[in-house]
Amino acid sequence: MKRLVLIEDQTAVREMLVAILGSDTLYQIVGQAGDGQAGVQLCLDTSPDVIILDAKLPGLNGVDVLRRVRKKLPAVRTLVFSGYENPVLLREMLAAGANGFVEKTAGLAELKQGLDTVAGGGDYFGPGITKLLLSVAANPARSSAPADPLTAREREILQLVAESHSTREIAEKLGLSSKTVDNHRTNLMRKLNLHDVASLTRHALDVGLIQTGKPV
Repeated sequence: MKRLVLIEDQTAVREMLVAILGSDTLYQIVGQAGDGQAGVQLCLDTSPDVIILDAKLPGLNGVDVLRRVRKKLPAVRTLVFSGYENPVLLREMLAAGANGFVEKTAGLAELKQGLDTVAGGGDYFGPGITKLLLSVAANPARSSAPADPLTAREREILQLVAESHSTREIAEKLGLSSKTVDNHRTNLMRKLNLHDVASLTRHALDVGLIQTGKPV
């Protein structure tokens, strides 16, 4: 039986997955999380065999969640289950170590097929993602993005700023002092040559840290 963790911020979707997979004799659901920070800690606490991971999560996005988890748990298998697909996101998820990617517009049977394939050691990509991969292969420039000058901590703070969290809230979430958060914020603004929250938010949208509307 494979130990499974679900990381998905939409409660209804997460509960649906628990209801469907909870009775599956192939998997034991050892935990679920609704945001990126909690998801990382849950994985470190439970050491799952496989993760179903949303790409877009509050506080810490799916790419950074996967990077942190795989740094400590390199053997973990991950199926990305997301309604947000673009070439840059796909490239970053694969680089972070994702083993499969199923879009949320797919049926539950396909999700199960993807999960079984990934848990069994294979790679799996849904039809929409396969089409995107073929498109990227035909036009590699579509999947390229400017080099990211930010550290992991600066990316994390950028996402939280773009999600409208105050300095005090960010400090509490990350266990930092307000002064340290302000220093990181100053550094990331200097590196990006951006000088207000609106500009930072637009940049976060452009690089896929946040999105305007989160599809189911």
